Amino acid sequence: MLALLWVMVTATVAAGGDPGGAVQFLAVGDWGGIPEPPFATPREVATAAAMGRAATEMGADFVLALGDNFYYKGVRDEWDPRFQDTFERVFSGPGLRDLPWFVLAGNHDHAGNVTAQMAYGRRSPRWHFPHYFYSLRLSLPGTNASARLLLLDTVLLCGGGDDAGGAPAGPVDAAAAAAQLRWLRARLAAARGDRFVLLAGHYPLWSAGEHGPSACLQRLLRPLLRAHRVTAYLSGHDHNLQFLQEGGVAYVVSGAGNFVEASRRHAGALPPGALRFFFGAPAAPGGFAHVRLHPRAATVTFLESTGRVLYRVTLPPRDP
Repeated sequence: MLALLWVMVTATVAAGGDPGGAVQFLAVGDWGGIPEPPFATPREVATAAAMGRAATEMGADFVLALGDNFYYKGVRDEWDPRFQDTFERVFSGPGLRDLPWFVLAGNHDHAGNVTAQMAYGRRSPRWHFPHYFYSLRLSLPGTNASARLLLLDTVLLCGGGDDAGGAPAGPVDAAAAAAQLRWLRARLAAARGDRFVLLAGHYPLWSAGEHGPSACLQRLLRPLLRAHRVTAYLSGHDHNLQFLQEGGVAYVVSGAGNFVEASRRHAGALPPGALRFFFGAPAAPGGFAHVRLHPRAATVTFLESTGRVLYRVTLPPRDP
């Protein structure tokens, strides 16, 4: 069944909130509450409020949800009350209530019904999850420039894992994993004229945190990221905020939407000098990233859910 769902889905997102020709979005992972009342953690609530303020003050055209949308075993069906209790009622404040969400699945989502999360898009105008993996074309307003955001399902690529830190066990469906890789190669080849190319998946390729780097993604994705001059790969899974650079590619970990962990257990497994920023203060009320794509530069800003700017970095556009 999964092997039949590799077909390309492409949507175009036209930005309207920034007069300077930029597309802007918020990236948050591992935000998915808890499976018992009140179905949302204090960190999730604080992160939602801060995301609304950032959308109003900094600008945002959409939210990128980086997986683990519903702890701990996803949802049962498209009518599951978790959609209301953990998503709709929490991410409903000023600045946030009208933003579209573009969603991908994490390992906890795969413990439930991922196709039900896709089907929920028929019931919510904010929730966009058309397939396990899909492409967004981002038109930079007032210019002829565009960017490309490719959303992946890293659980289909690499398999589920031991949430205590073990490596993913390998794909359940090797044919579906191969189909996703074929799709990705074709989309990357077609994006050669885009000013920025971003990939997003739940598992990090590089991470200093508890789960650490993914050997599977290093094998499957790292050569493609470098060969196609990908701007950045965004992920969650480790419950902190990180910025890393390696081989000309930026790596953004934004997994602090619901839990925060200070562990740097895998710092020694990173290439020397790759880790540029790490935030996992146990007392922090959560955090997320703001991404601004302007024709002249991409800017990534990490924010604590107090609104405090933690780190900001500017990335150059790809060569034309």
